[in-house]
Amino acid sequence: MATGHREKAYELLKADAHKILKLIEVQMENLTMPQCPLYEEVLDTQMFGLSREIDFAVRLGLVNEDDGKELLESLERQLSALHEASIK
Repeated sequence: MATGHREKAYELLKADAHKILKLIEVQMENLTMPQCPLYEEVLDTQMFGLSREIDFAVRLGLVNEDDGKELLESLERQLSALHEASIK
């Protein structure tokens, strides 16, 4: 049963990371440019929230700390690539 909770927790975190990526994609396509303070505020707020979720899941023993870090780093790489593509 614990394994099921761990898998569910990680899947939920991955889904939240995907939502952040999609939110930023929509924002970049339709609303603001990456240099805009609103863009930076949304990105910072969302990334902070996800990092807190991951920290909480790690503290509960539902997610391995390395897996949580990798999830954040993967999202950061994807967002960086998205940013680079938008300024070309």
